[in-house]
Amino acid sequence: MLSLCLESRLEELQRIEAAVEDLGEREQWPPNLLYQVKLVLEEVIVNIINYGYEGGGHKIDVHLISEPDTLTIKIADDGRAFDPLSQAPTPDVDANLEDRPIGGLGVYLVQSLVDEAHYRREQHRNHLTLVKRRD
Repeated sequence: MLSLCLESRLEELQRIEAAVEDLGEREQWPPNLLYQVKLVLEEVIVNIINYGYEGGGHKIDVHLISEPDTLTIKIADDGRAFDPLSQAPTPDVDANLEDRPIGGLGVYLVQSLVDEAHYRREQHRNHLTLVKRRD
């Protein structure tokens, strides 16, 4: 299990990446799984930092629970209420690259890399739970 409380600063990405790499090495995750978990965490955390707050001084709690068949990622923040699973716009992935706006693929990417995704707002905090099967 991995539990971290991150400051709402982009520099914290290095800390979470190092911690996930350490956990993956200890548990002998295949390289593809490690890459996907790091990518999912980066996408979610960057979105929280860039869009969830008016200013700094906030915390983001990250818990990664490693079980034999699944990895569960739980992320909680006190940013603006936002359900990325239902409120994020659906990108037109069939459009030509030059016709697409910059950005907007993060939530789509995260959902394509995990097997389950759940959101809830509780006690003024966003709670996102992502489950990745290890198969």
